[in-house]
Amino acid sequence: MTKQTILGRVTQLAKANINALLDQAEDPQKMLDQLIRDYSNNITEAEEAVATTIGNLRLMEQDHREDVGAAKEWGEKALAASRKGDELRAGGQTAEADRFDNLAKVALGRQLQSEKEARTAEPTIAAQTEVVEKLRTGLDQMKAKLGELQAKRDELVARAKSAQAQNRMMDAVKNIDVLDPTSDLSRFEDKVRREEARAMGKQELAASSLDAQFEQLDALGDSAEIEARLAALKG
Repeated sequence: MTKQTILGRVTQLAKANINALLDQAEDPQKMLDQLIRDYSNNITEAEEAVATTIGNLRLMEQDHREDVGAAKEWGEKALAASRKGDELRAGGQTAEADRFDNLAKVALGRQLQSEKEARTAEPTIAAQTEVVEKLRTGLDQMKAKLGELQAKRDELVARAKSAQAQNRMMDAVKNIDVLDPTSDLSRFEDKVRREEARAMGKQELAASSLDAQFEQLDALGDSAEIEARLAALKG
């Protein structure tokens, strides 16, 4: 995966409009689950690619520091060789002085080469640094978008469960109507009332039978009294 491809995909995913995607989905929850999987996979893939890009940048920075250090070191060697050559030339040792001057020239040539390599790498390092920053920003946005997706999914699932629970409750309430004479509860109440009526009827029946017996007993007492009084008159 090239840097441009990574950057393009990260930017595209980070800018995705979740609400617009959900509006177009037949099954929003299923689409969110798929988006979460895609985002997670893309984040993992992008992280690996960005890590490689950062690693390459750090190598270039290290090479640049080495070139800068080498240029400085070769400059110091050139200065030391030049001073030694001047010292020898002042002492009349021209041949030896020329040798040190030549060494100074070699060192200056190495210094110049190191400086050129350092300067050549600087624009590339600057460009790579900018790319890395954009990739990091994009990754942060993708992770934030993933959190938004997960929160959206949780909210949607919670709302769906709540709606299902409400529908079940309303169905249950609709099926249990205490005023409905055809309902099980009303039929049971009617059965209880009929049993209570039968009990009251039996009680009334028992009470009327007992009253009749007492009335018969009273009638027998009256007959006996009449017979006694009749006997007294005759006597």
